[in-house]
Amino acid sequence: MDEAEFDKHALAYEDQLRENIAITGEDPTFFAEYKIELFSKWAHPKPRAIVDFGSGIGNSIPYFRKHFAESEITCADVSLKSLAHGSRRFPGREQSLVITQEGIPAPDQSFDAAFSACVFHHIPHEEHGFWLKELFRVVRPGGAMAIFEHNPFNPLTVYAVSTCPFDENARLIRANSLQARCRDAGWQVLRTSYHIFFPRFAAGLRGVEPLIASLPIGAQYSVFAKRPS
Repeated sequence: MDEAEFDKHALAYEDQLRENIAITGEDPTFFAEYKIELFSKWAHPKPRAIVDFGSGIGNSIPYFRKHFAESEITCADVSLKSLAHGSRRFPGREQSLVITQEGIPAPDQSFDAAFSACVFHHIPHEEHGFWLKELFRVVRPGGAMAIFEHNPFNPLTVYAVSTCPFDENARLIRANSLQARCRDAGWQVLRTSYHIFFPRFAAGLRGVEPLIASLPIGAQYSVFAKRPS
């Protein structure tokens, strides 16, 4: 991961993201909250300590506070500028960690769960195994991990990524590849689901999305896993 790449987009990130996803009819808050809300439904018992891997400018913080009100949240990112901007946007009790090329600067088994929102497509594919093992290291046995990613089989997603300034070096990853890399790193994959099948104008149909979550056509997907006890 390249901290300089994310530093240069930190202050403009929110505006660039809002412009990039305008085609969906939604704004960044919708995409930020749905991930945290799903994670809160899957993670039982509620984790006491969560690391947000690749937290960026803190878009998930308000929804961690809403859906994980009793949890301790640590925002971890390679970009110090992004972490600082996130702290200014959402001042509070969240902790910050600056990820280095050597890994996540936290002791073994520091967290009960790990969360990552559309981060791995920014990481060179040959490094995925290293970072999944790092997340495995810092999560306690029995702990959970949720990774959300863009679906390379969805044409609107591919277009949005290809035209987004902060995705200039992005390389999308297929769900089956991410699953395999999670397993290789020691994780037990519990479910893989696709999300966001309908844009805002068809939001009334979103109630059926859980029924079609196995269809690889949603705009994004998630891999939910646990560290074996």
